[in-house]
Amino acid sequence: MKLLRVVRSMDPSAGGISTGIREMHQPLRNNGFDVKILCFDDTDSPWSNDLNGDLICMGRINNKYGYRIGLLSEIRRIARRFDVAIVEGIWSYHSFACWRVFCAIGLPYFVYTHGMLDPWFKRTYPIKHLKKSAYWPWADYNVLRDAEAVFFTTEQERLLARDSFWLYKAKEKVVGYGTSPPPSDVRAQRIAFMERFPHLRGQRILLFLSRIHPKKGVDLLIEAFAAIAFSDPALQLVIAGPDQVDLQAGLQQRSAELGIADRISWPGMLSGDLKWGAYRSAELFCLPSHQENFGVVVAEALACGLPVAISEPVNIAADVAQAGAGIVHVDTALGTEEALRQWLAMTPMAKVEMAERGRQLFFERFDFASVAKNILPLLEEAVLEASRK
Repeated sequence: MKLLRVVRSMDPSAGGISTGIREMHQPLRNNGFDVKILCFDDTDSPWSNDLNGDLICMGRINNKYGYRIGLLSEIRRIARRFDVAIVEGIWSYHSFACWRVFCAIGLPYFVYTHGMLDPWFKRTYPIKHLKKSAYWPWADYNVLRDAEAVFFTTEQERLLARDSFWLYKAKEKVVGYGTSPPPSDVRAQRIAFMERFPHLRGQRILLFLSRIHPKKGVDLLIEAFAAIAFSDPALQLVIAGPDQVDLQAGLQQRSAELGIADRISWPGMLSGDLKWGAYRSAELFCLPSHQENFGVVVAEALACGLPVAISEPVNIAADVAQAGAGIVHVDTALGTEEALRQWLAMTPMAKVEMAERGRQLFFERFDFASVAKNILPLLEEAVLEASRK
């Protein structure tokens, strides 16, 4: 069965969508799918040869919405070779274009919204929401309405999506999300990380690993860390991730004002053994986001046996709390501080038990091998139904 996944960009620095597509690629292939990913990146992008030739780069589109003359014909030419498709994300021309093409040629398709219907965006960016409301009825509303199903990663995401726009119609399916198990060479990963950052050797590392973005609550984490840092001189905060909207300088200035600039490391985006080494070397993973559809990085931390302290708006927070796999807190500086104090007060045995519960939760709920099996029957049913028409 030939599956086409369509996404605006596969740039690894863009965040969780491109990471999730990469991680689910092999599990889908293992379940009998011939999978290709269509993206709108330059053909000579550093990642253009990723996924063993299964990535189709159509050339970058240099406008925010992603419109390009002739794009419908380009998508139609490729889409005719496939049995079923998944549109990754909305609010970009690629989703609207796919709707027009797929409906015209009778290609069944699904939509992964990736949290883009969370009402947090409506509250935080009301002007942008008004603009989206103007074209929602004739664009993305139709994309969702005519899909075989709209995939949600959690029940919480599914329920929140209904509150974004008054006009809403979709066949909703909660299929989960996650990542693949980490590479198994733990020692090599730790060595690689410590050799790159030797000043962290022997320290107690609290890790943030994600985009440095206003919604991620990095400012809350810095304030909270300042409140507990001097309880143990070995505590170090590592804030790893790309600075996409020029926040880092201001955050570093605030760290200096709080007297903790020398207790925070900013290694930038980490990948490969360095990324896994950061997880393996830390004692707690922190993500105090104001909005987080799923949080692939949380799943990665759990898979590594790293307990997490995450805020309630992270949509898998309820799963983490129910499993006792981490500490869930409100997305405020005080809430984040209380979570860090709770961690520091826990006994070593309690921390080990929390780590083990986190590993169990990952393999039960967030391993992409399991997610692929959830999606498989839906794709097969859609293809079979299309063949009868």
